[in-house]
Amino acid sequence: MSTFIVAGLGNPGPTYQWTRHNAGFLFLDRLAHLENLSISKKTFSALSGEWSFSGHRLILLKPQTFMNLSGNSVMQALQFHKLPISHLIVVHDELDLPFGTVRFKQGGGHGGHNGLRSIMENLGKGDFTRLRIGIGKSPHGDTTGHVLGKIPPDQMEVLSRILDGGIEMFEAMLKEGVPKAMSLFNNKNFLEG
Repeated sequence: MSTFIVAGLGNPGPTYQWTRHNAGFLFLDRLAHLENLSISKKTFSALSGEWSFSGHRLILLKPQTFMNLSGNSVMQALQFHKLPISHLIVVHDELDLPFGTVRFKQGGGHGGHNGLRSIMENLGKGDFTRLRIGIGKSPHGDTTGHVLGKIPPDQMEVLSRILDGGIEMFEAMLKEGVPKAMSLFNNKNFLEG
């Protein structure tokens, strides 16, 4: 049974709960709801839980350090479980993808995402798997206001459908690997049903 750290990125506290930047937290919350899991153990400067799926042990991590220090928490979890960077999956919001899309990506830069930047600074490199949840760009060019803005009501209505699509992708990846999951899902828009 192989072990993976699945880090959903976000900012702690009720102020940030329904903001676009908390897509990673919302993804893990949805997974916990569907699978009847608890992500409440305080460890690695995070709230954590465990899930077994398709012969894998998944350590679910919601860093409580605020976004720009997420790497501290991720580093602690990897070191404690003695796992290589290839066993890290980071779930995060992605400005470069339209709302409704969820995509896998292997490695790459941080693209200005403070959570990814922190993880890469801590680990010294970026070759981990990312599950990117599209939030779209701000029409007004105000990136900070956009990512920290609350998800609007029309998007909230379909959010669970998008997160469920992301979970379906994630399960396909655990069963069949990232390339297969990418070929099945990377061109899909979950708003189209």
